Amino acid sequence: MTIRYVAIGDSFTEGVGDEYPDGTPRGWADRLAEQLAENRGEPVHYANLAIRGRCLGPIVEEQLETALALDPAPTHLSVHGGGNDFLHARIDERALVELVRHVVNRCNEEGVRPVLLSGADPSSRLPFGRVFHQRAADFTVATKQVAEDLGASYVDVFNDSAIRDAHYWSPDRLHLNPAGHARVAYLEMREIGLDSGEVEAPPEVRHTRGALAEARYYREYVWPWVARRLTGRSTGDNVTAKFADWKIFEPARG
Repeated sequence: MTIRYVAIGDSFTEGVGDEYPDGTPRGWADRLAEQLAENRGEPVHYANLAIRGRCLGPIVEEQLETALALDPAPTHLSVHGGGNDFLHARIDERALVELVRHVVNRCNEEGVRPVLLSGADPSSRLPFGRVFHQRAADFTVATKQVAEDLGASYVDVFNDSAIRDAHYWSPDRLHLNPAGHARVAYLEMREIGLDSGEVEAPPEVRHTRGALAEARYYREYVWPWVARRLTGRSTGDNVTAKFADWKIFEPARG
C-alpha cells in the first residue's frame, strides 16, 4: 500500500527549530516521511499543512478538511496542537479535547488512519513553566483517552524523559532543535510499527543560566513574544503551508 501521509498542527509539526540550509523548516514530520520511504523502499507521498503560532481551533478549522480533501486521499493523518492554547491566561480544556475527538472521528469516517501526538515538555525552562506543565499533562491524559476510545495511534512525546534534556531544545527553550525533532520522528516510527533504531543522543550542551544569560534570553525571546500577544500578532501571520499538496519522498538509490 502506498503511504500518503499528511500532517496538521503548529510550529512543532511545521518544524521550527530544525531548518534546512535555506531556512525552510524541516522537522520531525519531514524526517518521518524520509524514513518511511527508506524503510519501505518505495515512494511516500507527504503533505504538511502546519503553521506556526496556530491554536488548536484554527488548526482544525483551517487544516483538517483541506488535508482530508487532498487528491489522492491520504492514508495517514497526524495532528498536534494545544501548545499555543496553553500559553493563554485561560483555556477551555474540555473544548480542546472535543476538537481532538472531532479530528479522529473525521479521519475514521474517511478511512484515514489518525495519529495523535502530544507535544514535548519544555516547562522546566520556561517562565510560568509550572502552569504550562500541568495544563499539558492534563491534556495529554485526556487526549490519550480519546485515542484509546476511538482507535487512534498515540505518540506520547510529553512523557518521554529523554527529550526533556536541554540539548534537545533550541535557544528559545520553546522549540526543539534538530536532535529533538529526530527524537520525535523516532518515537512516531516506533508507534506505527516501523522502528528505525534508537536515536543517539547528541553531545550535551551546557546552557548558562546566570543573570546575564537570563537577561539576554528575556530580551531576545520573552519580551518579543509578550509584544506580539499585546498587539494581536503571531509568528504565523502571512505564513502559508510549506507542502500544501503532495510532495513525493523517494528512497535513496544505492
